[in-house]
Amino acid sequence: MKKIDLTTRLGPLELKNPVLTSSGTYGFGEEYRAFFELSRLGAITVKGITPLPRLGNPPPRVAETPAGMLNAVGLQNPGVEAFLTTYLPRLEKLNTPIIVNISGFSLDDYGLLASMMPDHSCIAALEVNISCPNIKEGGLAFGTDPKSAEQVLAVTRKNTKLPLIAKLSPNVTDIVPLAKAVANGGADIISLINTLLGMRIDLDTGRPVLGNIMGGLSGPAVLPVAVRMVYQVYKAVSLPIIGMGGISCWQDAVEFMLAGASAISVGTANFINPLAPLEIISGLEEYCRRKGYNRVGELVGLAHR
Repeated sequence: MKKIDLTTRLGPLELKNPVLTSSGTYGFGEEYRAFFELSRLGAITVKGITPLPRLGNPPPRVAETPAGMLNAVGLQNPGVEAFLTTYLPRLEKLNTPIIVNISGFSLDDYGLLASMMPDHSCIAALEVNISCPNIKEGGLAFGTDPKSAEQVLAVTRKNTKLPLIAKLSPNVTDIVPLAKAVANGGADIISLINTLLGMRIDLDTGRPVLGNIMGGLSGPAVLPVAVRMVYQVYKAVSLPIIGMGGISCWQDAVEFMLAGASAISVGTANFINPLAPLEIISGLEEYCRRKGYNRVGELVGLAHR
């Protein structure tokens, strides 16, 4: 049987294959060890880390939708110090590159988080979540304003040597100016998309279902939006892309790669099928074999021909 080269290059980052897990859907990795050997993944992205511990939003935090889910967890996490002292030593044992999602509410927060992450550890890169509200600017999300997005990446870049992944919010009119802004700010890689803003209302109570009223929509419903944005960013920016948003099978992954993603990240599908990432790896390999490609990287951007 023909062997397919699954090695994936994302700027300064080299991974054994292009299948990652998405922040907020994979805990700290250990939660999935009972299902398979995690070293088979390209990388694991852990849940968002903030400077101080956060309890998150009031319940209910999750609601089903016809083709996905809404979540308003609110970045519940133990804080950066607990992450470094308690969780990072355990992550070192997984034999898998770790991507740490960092989330802040001011420029200083991002600089602090970046400076505290060790350069020499299992941490392969930092994913900079710019969907957080800038509390010093009235609550407007960093990721909806190109100038603010560029500032976040620039501050983070000054405080670490680790590769930086800018995670873009889809809650904008035009994704391209944001992609160009984070590239100018020092991002090495772009990941998109984060969740779309949505809500549901309980017909019996007449009140919003989520305790936070609104939450992030993920799952199959957002896939066409995510593919469109990956396609647009690939045309506009030369940085490698990690595509995400509704990926649940290898066919979805191929579609993202044809649109321009060099790697893909599995999120909501993990809740339904913990083996989805492995099935996607196998499916990508078989697709390449059937189509006559030697490397999975040959798929990237073919839809732009």
